[in-house]
Amino acid sequence: MDKVSVIVPAYNEEESIPILLVELDKMIRSAPFETEVIIVDDGSTDNTYRAAIDLKEKYGFLKVGKLRRNSGKTEAFVTGSEIADGDILVIFDADLQYLPSDIVRLVEKLSEGYDMVTGWKQGKYKKRIISSIYNSLSRWLFKLPIHDQNSIKVLRREVLDDFALRKDWHRYIVAFAVNNGYKVTELKVDLQPRKYGEEKYGGLGRILVGLLDLVAVKFQITYMKKPMLYFGFIGGILIFLAFVVGIIALYLRYVLLRGYRPILYLVIFLGLSGFLAFILGFLGEAVVGIKDELRMIRRERNPHK
Repeated sequence: MDKVSVIVPAYNEEESIPILLVELDKMIRSAPFETEVIIVDDGSTDNTYRAAIDLKEKYGFLKVGKLRRNSGKTEAFVTGSEIADGDILVIFDADLQYLPSDIVRLVEKLSEGYDMVTGWKQGKYKKRIISSIYNSLSRWLFKLPIHDQNSIKVLRREVLDDFALRKDWHRYIVAFAVNNGYKVTELKVDLQPRKYGEEKYGGLGRILVGLLDLVAVKFQITYMKKPMLYFGFIGGILIFLAFVVGIIALYLRYVLLRGYRPILYLVIFLGLSGFLAFILGFLGEAVVGIKDELRMIRRERNPHK
């Protein structure tokens, strides 16, 4: 079986790191596959990085990365994937809310022919209602075959290499994978109570960000495939409306001998808006062309493909 790289984004998890590595060590000793662990310190303000570095000598499977400032879980995961040697990547939280034994279960499920296996959280946790709404919207928008996007994940490296992640978009790895034709499934995982500290990658302030990201990702994987089709359609409608309103304006002015300046302004507004929509379509097509070329270059340089 391919080597497994467990990537652990960690922000202010100084107390959790030693216990986490004890538990991961137990899992690794009994796992039927080679495993490494990459802890990425996400700009912590405590001694998370030092706690991990001090344990490298004790645990030969451990690697440690560090971000200069708190950049979020997505950036920490991407950094960890660049350090990792494995062909199978695991996104695992540092707060001990998931059992390391779940990694084995998900990796074994992956070997059944799947490209990604994600956990489906079971048990009580904060923001359960919000999470349920968010996941329901995601399933509806992206046609997902799973219930929970924001949980432990196991995926083949080529899945991650097939698209670019922006800030906070780790939640949408499943959506991108499904959109790109990868085979995805899920397993139920029991959520454990947090032992130390507080939630680091949550907060009510992220709810609005999550909803806006939901729209942005939907746009990326649908309309940005053929931007001219989308913007050109809107531009065509606006120009058609400008033409119709213009005919009405001419009729009012030269037949009924009544002129309404606001109607003239409306014609100008609709016409310019339609023209700008077409420009956005052309720019979008140029961006998509660049993205396709970059994807081809990544595939040529990526030995895993």
